[in-house]
Amino acid sequence: MWVREIPRIISVDDHVVEPPDVWQKRLPAKYRDVGPRTMRAPLGPVTFVGGKMTYGVGTDGPLCDWWLYEDLQSPLTRLSAAAGFPRDEVKIVAITFDEMRRGCYDPKARLEDMDINHTDASLSFPTFPRFCGQTFLEAHDRELALLCVRAYNDWMIEEWCGGSGGRLIPLPLIPLWSTQLAGDEVRRNAERGAHAVCFTEIPPFLGLPSVHSGEWDPFFAVCAETDTVVCMHIGSSSKMPSTSEDAPAGVGSTLTYMNAAMSLTDFLMSGVFERFPNLTVAYSEGQIGWIPYVLERADKVWDDNRAWAGVADKVPNPPSSYYRDHVFGCFFDDPHGLKSIDELGEDTITFESDYPHSDSTWPHTKKIAADIMRDLTDDQVYKVCRGNAIRMLSLDLEY
Repeated sequence: MWVREIPRIISVDDHVVEPPDVWQKRLPAKYRDVGPRTMRAPLGPVTFVGGKMTYGVGTDGPLCDWWLYEDLQSPLTRLSAAAGFPRDEVKIVAITFDEMRRGCYDPKARLEDMDINHTDASLSFPTFPRFCGQTFLEAHDRELALLCVRAYNDWMIEEWCGGSGGRLIPLPLIPLWSTQLAGDEVRRNAERGAHAVCFTEIPPFLGLPSVHSGEWDPFFAVCAETDTVVCMHIGSSSKMPSTSEDAPAGVGSTLTYMNAAMSLTDFLMSGVFERFPNLTVAYSEGQIGWIPYVLERADKVWDDNRAWAGVADKVPNPPSSYYRDHVFGCFFDDPHGLKSIDELGEDTITFESDYPHSDSTWPHTKKIAADIMRDLTDDQVYKVCRGNAIRMLSLDLEY
């Protein structure tokens, strides 16, 4: 039986559970009692409905490792460290560093788990800071928050990625509350070889200016100047789609692509790509099957309604014409999306394993890739699994 050959994969969306000492080793002594640190205590009852999770420290029951920061208490659960657990055991329950797979937080063990999974290189989003550093945006002390962002980036570049021979790819944060500081941090990290940065898919959901406002232009300008791709993970707006306050978590999990769809529409209709011809953005874990419709619909609105739709002066060309030069989509198991590869463009699609999250295809990513990419050409498979990621992330790897 013929089996599709799969090149060594570059996963553009994995996750790292930060070790307990990331900030304690790097913050000034005066901040260590309020900066990010861990404790072990029981996890009380947890609910996750309507797109919102509620929890608290318990008085008994299974122990949990918690992150503490200012007045925040944030638990680690099996959803964020699901690698190695059977699907039916992946639940919102307490977990400690002792119980999770070492590859979640240890770079040497991560490389070993990547080898098991036919993965050559990996880009990892944060856990405690959340997907674009919202934790630090919401903090009270901005001086401490900036130190925390920089400490995370130093750890990410020097310690998590530093000894990996380029296999672990740095993904820094920015101080979301200042576009000037954000640009400075992008430039600081680009000089150290980091050409990706976390950003929020829908800034107004975090109380920040929209991409239509122009206020993010200084940040986008530095990203374009330094070949830094703006990476937006589902949930990086701290608001997961849901239909009602009592909708089960499965509703929101099915609809996660909707935030990415709204974000892409914002970018296409904002004129950002017209102002910054070298800017690149990437959508992580949103899958890709929805993209052709959004492009088609945006063009129809632009063509039929531009007299009143408020975009004619900012977007002189059909919105879809900006897509292939500026946007990368990302998927982990989307056969429907791959059927649209000609509409999307084979140069715009990247692949992920989502290690160690509950959706992860680890350790079966190679087999899944072979199954769903069976009808692609060899060249298309190479681009999707590896080549496009190398271009997107400016990697020093053989294309």
